[in-house]
Amino acid sequence: MAKILLVDDEKDIIEFLQYNLESEGFEVIYAYNGKEALSKLSENPDLIVLDIMMPYMDGFETCKKIRENPNHKNTPVIFLTAKSSEIDEVHGLEIGADDYVQKPISPKKLIARIKSNLRKVEVNKNNKDLKDEIVIGPLKINKSEYTVFIEDKKIILPRKEFEILAYLASNAGKVFDREKILSDIWGKDVIVVERTIDVHIRKIREKLGKYADLIETIKGVGYRFKNIEKV
Repeated sequence: MAKILLVDDEKDIIEFLQYNLESEGFEVIYAYNGKEALSKLSENPDLIVLDIMMPYMDGFETCKKIRENPNHKNTPVIFLTAKSSEIDEVHGLEIGADDYVQKPISPKKLIARIKSNLRKVEVNKNNKDLKDEIVIGPLKINKSEYTVFIEDKKIILPRKEFEILAYLASNAGKVFDREKILSDIWGKDVIVVERTIDVHIRKIREKLGKYADLIETIKGVGYRFKNIEKV
Protein backbone atom coordinates (compact mmCIF):
# COMPACT_ATOMS: atom_id res chain seq x y z
CA MET A 1 0.00 0.00 0.00
CA ALA A 2 1.55 3.30 -1.12
CA LYS A 3 1.58 6.22 1.32
CA ILE A 4 0.56 9.58 -0.14
CA LEU A 5 1.32 12.94 1.48
CA LEU A 6 -1.35 15.53 0.61
CA VAL A 7 -0.36 19.17 1.09
CA ASP A 8 -2.95 21.92 0.67
CA ASP A 9 -4.05 24.85 2.83
CA GLU A 10 -7.73 24.18 2.09
CA LYS A 11 -9.25 21.65 4.48
CA ASP A 12 -12.11 20.80 2.09
CA ILE A 13 -9.66 19.80 -0.65
CA ILE A 14 -7.66 17.64 1.76
CA GLU A 15 -10.78 15.84 2.94
CA PHE A 16 -12.08 15.42 -0.63
CA LEU A 17 -8.82 13.96 -1.93
CA GLN A 18 -8.22 11.86 1.19
CA TYR A 19 -11.61 10.18 0.76
CA ASN A 20 -10.97 9.39 -2.92
CA LEU A 21 -7.42 8.15 -2.38
CA GLU A 22 -8.32 5.96 0.58
CA SER A 23 -11.18 4.52 -1.51
CA GLU A 24 -8.48 3.40 -3.96
CA GLY A 25 -6.50 1.71 -1.19
CA PHE A 26 -3.86 4.36 -0.58
CA GLU A 27 -2.67 5.31 2.88
CA VAL A 28 -2.97 9.09 3.28
CA ILE A 29 -1.18 11.57 5.51
CA TYR A 30 -1.63 15.31 5.12
CA ALA A 31 -0.36 18.79 5.90
CA TYR A 32 -1.90 22.25 5.57
CA ASN A 33 1.26 24.18 4.64
CA GLY A 34 4.81 23.70 3.40
CA LYS A 35 6.48 23.79 6.80
CA GLU A 36 4.14 21.14 8.15
CA ALA A 37 4.74 19.06 5.02
CA LEU A 38 8.49 19.04 5.61
CA SER A 39 7.91 17.70 9.12
CA LYS A 40 5.81 14.88 7.66
CA LEU A 41 8.70 13.62 5.50
CA SER A 42 9.83 11.58 8.51
CA GLU A 43 6.77 9.38 7.86
CA ASN A 44 8.35 8.39 4.52
CA PRO A 45 5.61 9.05 1.95
CA ASP A 46 5.95 7.24 -1.38
CA LEU A 47 4.55 10.21 -3.31
CA ILE A 48 3.68 13.84 -2.50
CA VAL A 49 0.73 15.81 -3.87
CA LEU A 50 1.64 19.45 -3.33
CA ASP A 51 -0.41 22.62 -3.77
CA ILE A 52 1.48 25.63 -5.11
CA MET A 53 -0.37 28.61 -3.63
CA MET A 54 -0.03 28.26 0.16
CA PRO A 55 0.79 30.66 3.02
CA TYR A 56 4.12 30.63 4.92
CA MET A 57 5.90 28.56 2.28
CA ASP A 58 4.57 28.06 -1.26
CA GLY A 59 4.74 24.82 -3.20
CA PHE A 60 7.82 25.83 -5.20
CA GLU A 61 9.88 26.51 -2.07
CA THR A 62 8.52 23.39 -0.37
CA CYS A 63 9.53 21.27 -3.38
CA LYS A 64 13.06 22.70 -3.27
CA LYS A 65 13.31 21.78 0.42
CA ILE A 66 11.99 18.27 -0.27
CA ARG A 67 14.66 17.75 -2.94
CA GLU A 68 17.35 18.84 -0.48
CA ASN A 69 16.36 15.94 1.80
CA PRO A 70 18.58 12.95 0.83
CA ASN A 71 15.77 10.51 1.60
CA HIS A 72 13.32 12.28 -0.70
CA LYS A 73 15.39 13.65 -3.57
CA ASN A 74 13.66 11.10 -5.85
CA THR A 75 10.22 10.87 -4.23
CA PRO A 76 7.63 11.77 -6.91
CA VAL A 77 6.04 15.20 -6.45
CA ILE A 78 2.81 16.14 -8.22
CA PHE A 79 1.87 19.82 -8.14
CA LEU A 80 -1.73 20.95 -7.75
CA THR A 81 -2.15 24.32 -9.40
CA ALA A 82 -4.76 26.76 -10.63
CA LYS A 83 -2.10 28.27 -12.88
CA SER A 84 -1.80 27.04 -16.45
CA SER A 85 0.91 29.22 -17.96
CA GLU A 86 4.00 27.65 -19.54
CA ILE A 87 6.30 29.71 -17.31
CA ASP A 88 4.81 28.24 -14.15
CA GLU A 89 4.98 24.73 -15.55
CA VAL A 90 8.62 25.01 -16.63
CA HIS A 91 9.58 26.58 -13.31
CA GLY A 92 7.92 23.80 -11.34
CA LEU A 93 9.52 21.03 -13.34
CA GLU A 94 12.88 22.77 -13.24
CA ILE A 95 12.99 22.70 -9.44
CA GLY A 96 12.17 19.02 -9.27
CA ALA A 97 8.44 18.35 -9.65
CA ASP A 98 7.45 15.27 -11.64
CA ASP A 99 3.95 16.16 -12.77
CA TYR A 100 1.15 18.72 -12.75
CA VAL A 101 -2.60 18.45 -12.13
CA GLN A 102 -4.69 21.56 -12.62
CA LYS A 103 -7.55 22.67 -10.41
CA PRO A 104 -10.47 22.06 -10.28
CA ILE A 105 -9.22 18.57 -9.49
CA SER A 106 -10.61 15.47 -11.13
CA PRO A 107 -10.05 12.63 -8.61
CA LYS A 108 -9.86 10.06 -11.43
CA LYS A 109 -7.21 12.09 -13.24
CA LEU A 110 -5.18 12.65 -10.09
CA ILE A 111 -5.32 8.96 -9.15
CA ALA A 112 -4.23 8.00 -12.68
CA ARG A 113 -1.24 10.38 -12.42
CA ILE A 114 -0.35 9.04 -8.98
CA LYS A 115 -0.41 5.43 -10.20
CA SER A 116 1.62 6.34 -13.28
CA ASN A 117 4.36 8.01 -11.23
CA LEU A 118 4.46 5.15 -8.72
CA ARG A 119 4.81 2.65 -11.59
CA LYS A 120 7.82 4.56 -12.90
CA VAL A 121 9.47 4.36 -9.49
CA GLU A 122 8.83 0.61 -9.35
CA VAL A 123 10.23 0.07 -12.85
CA ASN A 124 13.37 1.99 -11.90
CA LYS A 125 13.81 -0.18 -8.81
CA ASN A 126 13.35 -3.39 -10.78
CA ASN A 127 15.83 -2.30 -13.44
CA LYS A 128 18.43 -0.73 -11.19
CA ASP A 129 20.97 -3.50 -11.80
CA LEU A 130 20.71 -3.32 -15.60
CA LYS A 131 23.63 -1.27 -16.94
CA ASP A 132 23.78 0.33 -13.53
CA GLU A 133 26.91 2.38 -14.17
CA ILE A 134 27.79 4.36 -17.27
CA VAL A 135 31.34 5.61 -17.77
CA ILE A 136 31.99 7.91 -20.73
CA GLY A 137 35.26 9.81 -20.80
CA PRO A 138 35.46 11.91 -17.59
CA LEU A 139 31.81 11.19 -16.74
CA LYS A 140 30.61 8.45 -14.38
CA ILE A 141 26.87 7.96 -13.86
CA ASN A 142 25.37 5.52 -11.36
CA LYS A 143 21.73 5.01 -12.30
CA SER A 144 20.57 3.29 -9.11
CA GLU A 145 22.27 5.73 -6.74
CA TYR A 146 21.41 8.81 -8.85
CA THR A 147 24.99 10.05 -8.67
CA VAL A 148 27.15 11.79 -11.24
CA PHE A 149 30.92 12.29 -11.05
CA ILE A 150 33.09 14.36 -13.38
CA GLU A 151 36.80 13.64 -12.99
CA ASP A 152 35.92 12.01 -9.64
CA LYS A 153 34.16 15.19 -8.43
CA LYS A 154 30.50 14.69 -7.52
CA ILE A 155 27.94 17.02 -9.05
CA ILE A 156 24.35 17.36 -7.87
CA LEU A 157 21.48 17.11 -10.34
CA PRO A 158 17.74 17.20 -9.59
CA ARG A 159 15.93 14.01 -10.52
CA LYS A 160 14.72 14.97 -14.00
CA GLU A 161 18.05 16.49 -15.00
CA PHE A 162 19.73 13.28 -13.88
CA GLU A 163 17.27 11.12 -15.81
CA ILE A 164 17.76 13.12 -19.00
CA LEU A 165 21.55 12.95 -18.69
CA ALA A 166 21.51 9.21 -17.98
CA TYR A 167 19.06 8.65 -20.84
CA LEU A 168 21.19 10.48 -23.40
CA ALA A 169 24.46 8.99 -22.11
CA SER A 170 23.00 5.48 -22.23
CA ASN A 171 22.29 6.05 -25.93
CA ALA A 172 25.45 7.95 -26.88
CA GLY A 173 25.54 8.86 -30.57
CA LYS A 174 21.78 8.61 -31.04
CA VAL A 175 19.73 11.72 -31.76
CA PHE A 176 16.50 12.26 -29.82
CA ASP A 177 13.88 14.87 -30.57
CA ARG A 178 12.22 16.73 -27.72
CA GLU A 179 8.96 14.82 -28.05
CA LYS A 180 10.76 11.48 -27.66
CA ILE A 181 12.67 12.67 -24.57
CA LEU A 182 9.46 14.00 -23.01
CA SER A 183 7.64 10.74 -23.69
CA ASP A 184 10.40 8.49 -22.36
CA ILE A 185 11.27 10.57 -19.28
CA TRP A 186 7.89 11.96 -18.21
CA GLY A 187 5.60 9.36 -19.81
CA LYS A 188 2.96 9.64 -22.50
CA ASP A 189 0.16 10.48 -20.08
CA VAL A 190 1.93 13.57 -18.70
CA ILE A 191 1.46 16.84 -20.59
CA VAL A 192 4.70 18.82 -20.58
CA VAL A 193 5.74 21.59 -22.99
CA GLU A 194 8.73 20.89 -25.23
CA ARG A 195 10.57 23.99 -23.96
CA THR A 196 10.94 22.15 -20.68
CA ILE A 197 13.60 19.96 -22.32
CA ASP A 198 15.60 23.00 -23.43
CA VAL A 199 15.52 24.40 -19.88
CA HIS A 200 16.72 21.10 -18.40
CA ILE A 201 19.47 20.68 -21.01
CA ARG A 202 20.73 24.20 -20.27
CA LYS A 203 20.87 23.42 -16.55
CA ILE A 204 22.69 20.11 -17.18
CA ARG A 205 25.26 21.82 -19.39
CA GLU A 206 25.92 24.43 -16.71
CA LYS A 207 26.74 21.66 -14.26
CA LEU A 208 28.91 19.78 -16.75
CA GLY A 209 31.10 22.88 -16.97
CA LYS A 210 33.95 22.49 -19.46
CA TYR A 211 32.35 19.22 -20.62
CA ALA A 212 29.04 20.88 -21.54
CA ASP A 213 29.62 20.08 -25.20
CA LEU A 214 29.19 16.38 -24.46
CA ILE A 215 25.53 17.13 -25.13
CA GLU A 216 25.18 18.31 -28.72
CA THR A 217 22.28 20.28 -30.16
CA ILE A 218 21.18 18.93 -33.53
CA LYS A 219 19.56 21.98 -35.11
CA GLY A 220 15.95 21.45 -36.05
CA VAL A 221 15.90 17.97 -34.51
CA GLY A 222 16.89 17.64 -30.87
CA TYR A 223 19.84 16.47 -28.79
CA ARG A 224 22.60 13.86 -28.85
CA PHE A 225 25.26 12.74 -26.39
CA LYS A 226 28.69 12.58 -28.06
CA ASN A 227 29.71 9.09 -29.05
CA ILE A 228 33.13 9.01 -27.41
CA GLU A 229 34.83 6.04 -25.74
CA LYS A 230 32.30 4.29 -23.49
CA VAL A 231 33.28 1.76 -20.81
